[in-house]
Amino acid sequence: MESLLYLDGVTVSFDGFKALNGLSLVLQPGEMRAVIGPNGAGKTTMMDVITGKTRPQSGTVLFDGGTDLTKLRENDIATLGIGRKFQRPTVFEHLSVWDNLELALKAPRGPFSTLMWKAAAEHRARINEILAVIRLGDRRDRLAGGLSHGEKQWLEIGMLLAQEPRLLLVDEPVAGMTDAETEQTAALLRDVAETRSVVVVEHDMHFVRALGVKVTCLHEGSVLAEGSLDSVSANQQVIDVYLGR
Repeated sequence: MESLLYLDGVTVSFDGFKALNGLSLVLQPGEMRAVIGPNGAGKTTMMDVITGKTRPQSGTVLFDGGTDLTKLRENDIATLGIGRKFQRPTVFEHLSVWDNLELALKAPRGPFSTLMWKAAAEHRARINEILAVIRLGDRRDRLAGGLSHGEKQWLEIGMLLAQEPRLLLVDEPVAGMTDAETEQTAALLRDVAETRSVVVVEHDMHFVRALGVKVTCLHEGSVLAEGSLDSVSANQQVIDVYLGR
């Protein structure tokens, strides 16, 4: 099977500090992967490289079998189908949940087409689909500013889904959530991963276990261990640098 995302030997240095040091990672179509590791391990820099925010000094970064992401600008990479959710949610708080999703919907943007698609049944159906996935159907008319922290995170994931990404990068989605919201978020992301690839960077091991996916542990800019959460958690090096802290 052709990989969806392929990183090989990726190195990024900032003033002599290697944020990534020969990082290699392969993600298959339809795969969800959890990425863990101590602060400074290179998790955010890895996502910056994938989305074009940071250029590596060396290494290969390919999307969908052959597109070289290191040659593209951030907006071109987003257009390819790579969506990124940062840790802090950014939604339009003065608009309703429905309006947030409608604004985010991937649709023709010409002056005439905009008038045509707004009321189109297929777009309403798509928004309703997304509302079901993000568990906000009963909140559709509520202002986004009135949502709980967890619900805002779900809405932002929904806004990314409206763009029809093939790969979703999610940074610490459950930070600050209640236990119930954390459980819901794991279920939500499992649903999302049925139709696209997802990379989740997270510190909460209970949440990572709930995802039930392959885990990659980074340390000092490269892969320290990879496999099931149980196998990675039992790795003595992972215990020493991360889990035993």
